[in-house]
Amino acid sequence: MNIPQKPVRWQGSDAALHAVQVAFDVEATVLEAVRRAAFDNNLSSSDQIRRILGLLVSHRPKRPRLTVTLTPDDYRTLGERYDLPPNERLAIKERVTQELIDFAQHKLR
Repeated sequence: MNIPQKPVRWQGSDAALHAVQVAFDVEATVLEAVRRAAFDNNLSSSDQIRRILGLLVSHRPKRPRLTVTLTPDDYRTLGERYDLPPNERLAIKERVTQELIDFAQHKLR
């Protein structure tokens, strides 16, 4: 039987397929210290932990982004807030993005 070879662009991901995400249950002070250090060093919390542990940290630029999970009820609420139908998710996302930008500009004054 002839097994097809992986595309070249996928071959670099073999190590990632064997990686395991590990969660640590720690006190709030530890969590805050790691998050604060990550923020101060412009790193993700995961990269900050890797740095603390002396592990390699990827130096690839990361897309700066914020994430939030929105339920269908959240989209209905936001749709009402922005006078948009809840199924207009891209338009709602654009309005949320602008609201976050406005928030940041106000906080930085």
